[in-house]
Amino acid sequence: MRPIGTLFLWSLLVAGVLFSISCNSCQSIKSTMEEPYRRISPEFNADSAYAFVEKQVSFGPRVPGSEAHKACGDYLVAKMVEFGAAVTEQKADITHYDGKNLTIRNIIGSFYPEKEKRILLFAHWDTRPFADEELDYDRQRKPIDGADDGASGVGVLLEIARNVQLRPIEVGIDIIFFDLEDWGEPSFDNIQVGRNWWCLGSQYWSEQPHVENYKAYYGILLDMVGAANATFRKEGYSTNYAPMVLNKVWSIAAKLGYSNYFLQQEGGYITDDHLPVNQQDRAPSINIINLKADSHTGFASHWHTHNDDMRNIDRKSLKVTGQTVMEVIYTENP
Repeated sequence: MRPIGTLFLWSLLVAGVLFSISCNSCQSIKSTMEEPYRRISPEFNADSAYAFVEKQVSFGPRVPGSEAHKACGDYLVAKMVEFGAAVTEQKADITHYDGKNLTIRNIIGSFYPEKEKRILLFAHWDTRPFADEELDYDRQRKPIDGADDGASGVGVLLEIARNVQLRPIEVGIDIIFFDLEDWGEPSFDNIQVGRNWWCLGSQYWSEQPHVENYKAYYGILLDMVGAANATFRKEGYSTNYAPMVLNKVWSIAAKLGYSNYFLQQEGGYITDDHLPVNQQDRAPSINIINLKADSHTGFASHWHTHNDDMRNIDRKSLKVTGQTVMEVIYTENP
């Protein structure tokens, strides 16, 4: 029999080898787990998106029926054509709650219209004709610039459109700029007419889409996505109608390192353009919108005031929103 000392040494040797193999395996697993996420979408250019926002604001308040509204609409159509989209304009005359006759102008840009699987991206491009969150009576009745509330979402989508033209994508993309989202009845009216007068452009399209029986795999709305330190909470209707889409977008945002923007917190229920899209079953849609827990309105302090101008637009917020949405659509399989 072997001397006990020799057996003990052999035992230590074998244990050391096994421990070394085990540690190397653990290190390999740990290294794999900690490997950074590799983005596959093109680089979202925040400076370009900022310029698109700035250009819209330069026309002045884009109130339906105004010259600024017409000029900005023409600009948006021209940019979408420049970026290679098949553009459809959807126009309809309506009588609004106050008796005014207005023309809705929805602008729709389609990429790869032959592809069956489609993703819908949308934002509103009109601006509010009132600043009813202002304290001063006279200022309440003047239209706002809408740099964040309107132009920011459109600016991000224009930059996404520019990238889709440059880099092929596996699915069809429809980008819609909805009109007449923000002419809901002002809070200073003494007598409220009733009925929902918000989101009239998306209501019209949802009931009468540009393509008969239109259906998209899912939809993403961008609204007020340009302010510094934006906080995107999980909006209520988004959670109800499209929880899988919501989780997909928030998960990708986390992988990209944007968890401080896309918060794992519930938000309130917001009547917005995604609601009629969901109600008419055109696409299970979510709303990426800046929601504030410490505000009496639930929104940023410049909402529906004359402070909603270019001073609030932050390139980082545009980048975070745009890169997240681009990564979502570029990871989609046909």
